[in-house]
Parts: sequence; structure tokens; C-alpha cells
Amino acid sequence: MAEVSVIGAGSWGTALASVLCKNGHHTVLWSHKQSQVDQLYKTRENDKLPGITLPEELEYTASLEEAVRDKDLLVMAVPSTATRETSHKLQGLIPSGQRIITVAKGIEDGSLFTQCEIINDELPDAVVGVLSGPSHAEEVVAGLPTLIVAGAEDRMLALLTQELFMNEFFRVYISPDVKGIELGGSLKNVIALAAGMSDGLGFGDNAKAALITRGVKEITSLAVAMGGKFETVNGLTGIGDLIVTCSSRHSRNRKAGVYIGEGMSVQDAMDKVQMVVEGVYSAKSALALGQKYGVELPIIEQVNAVLFDGASARDAVETLMTRNKKAESELLSWNS
Repeated sequence: MAEVSVIGAGSWGTALASVLCKNGHHTVLWSHKQSQVDQLYKTRENDKLPGITLPEELEYTASLEEAVRDKDLLVMAVPSTATRETSHKLQGLIPSGQRIITVAKGIEDGSLFTQCEIINDELPDAVVGVLSGPSHAEEVVAGLPTLIVAGAEDRMLALLTQELFMNEFFRVYISPDVKGIELGGSLKNVIALAAGMSDGLGFGDNAKAALITRGVKEITSLAVAMGGKFETVNGLTGIGDLIVTCSSRHSRNRKAGVYIGEGMSVQDAMDKVQMVVEGVYSAKSALALGQKYGVELPIIEQVNAVLFDGASARDAVETLMTRNKKAESELLSWNS
């Protein structure tokens, strides 16, 4: 039995804590709100996952110091916008070499750091990795089959994560390509906003398939330019995560995009979703990374235009459809 803490009691953190607990590990779930801790102990239910009773063995705390004491693994499950603040608070609370796995998806505005890079910046002595893939909390906590990837430069951390999480309904692969995993997980949220806008505008399956396919192209181009691997983006944490986030009713990014496509303001759409819409926070950073590495990102550019420059979703689609004529792939050529 391992000693594990999940830092962040949102829907995803709660679902992962449930998996760990059911796997027989002593698991503590940390929330920054004492009121939420009291509610979890009282009802054994997170209001973000209605109808799901959490394991009796699962423990809860609002004390960060208590949560991280003497743990084999910390699972960082706070929203991506809170990763730096929470990591900073861990300074002095954890030992050198503490193993940490982040499950948030996002690129920090300004620094353009991924989640692992943020944690490493605040906690340089920690051993950090990522757990990512097509995995809605609502399905994981219900025990529906899910496949995911544990990525770490330290192979032992990847193997530990695989060992702790894997069971008959939650299959975990391992990978050394942290950069590819994190970029796939972050950029797909921006593409999912576009897919939602398309749905909100009433466009059909053709448009959705095109956005997903060309979205893969944008994610792959940037990830490879930044040192990620094509094989990673072509797998669960790239194509797999993009498909589920662009198409699922559970997807908060797609849902926000639908509301924006229907004419709602960005803020009103986020308020209606009632959860953190990571793609909104990563969109500017994704575009900045494209400019930094010289990678053309037309879909991500138009998502930014809608989110921050006052463009309508319909205008963004017209801009994409009337771009200059080009070949689908620059790698293919005619023999004559």
C-alpha cells in the first residue's frame, strides 16, 4: 500500500483519488476549502460528480502541510491557473526528491511554461511527471474503461504512477516524452473551443471532422518544433484526447465553445459552464508559442480572435475557409 495525496478536490482530482483508494492505497484528498472537506466527510459525494458515492476509506483535509506529509506520491490536480501558487506553497513542506505527478492541462501565460515546467521552477528538487489522456472524470469515477499515459523523464516515476493507478478499468501506459504529452493535453483544449463554436453555430459533422483533423496538424507541428515526439501526439494524449474533448457532452471546453457559438460572451459562457475552462487560459500562450517557434496555427489564431479581439465565431470560420489555397501536406510531392 502506498501513501498518496491528491492536491485539488475538483472533479478530476476526486475521480483520481477514488481510483487510488479503490486500488488499496492510503489516499488523502486536499481541498483549499474547509467547507468542502466538511461536505465530503458528511455526504461522501462531490457536487461536481453527482450520484457518485466516494469510497469510505478516502480521507480529506484542508491542511496542505497535513496532506503532503510522508507521501510516496503527490498528484497535483489543481486548475492549471493555480499550479504555480500551490507549488510555491509546497516550498519547505516536502523533502528533496519528492515525486509529483501533475494532471492539469495548460500553458502559463507570460512564461509559456507547461505544468511540469511550472512545478520544476517552484520546486527544483522535486521529481516531476504528468498523467494525461482522454479521460473525463465522470466516466473514470463510474469505472468505465479508460486509457491514459504517465509521462516522466525519470522512468521510475512513470513506473510508480503506472503501478499505483492501473486496474481493470483504468489502463496506464508510460512514456518519456513529457513535452509531447503536455502540449497535446494543453492545445487540444483550444481546438475543443473551436469545435464547440462550430456546434453552437449549427455546423455539421463535416466541420467537426475538419477541425479535429487540422487541429491534430497544428498540435503536431508545434509539439515537434518544441521537442515533442510525433508518436506521442499521434497517440492517446494527442489524437485521443482531442477526439474526446471535441465531441463529448462532458467536455467543459467544448461546452463553453457551444455557448460562444450561440452568441454568448466569453465570460458568460465560462460562468454557465461553472468549471475552469482551461482552453481560454491556454489560447494566448499557445499562439505565443507558435510565434516563438515559427509555426503557423490558423485555428488557434482564430480562437484567440474570438476570445480576445471581438471577432464573431462565424467570422472566424469564414476567415479559416477563405485562407490562401495550399496543399494538405508539404511533405508530399508529384513525380512530375
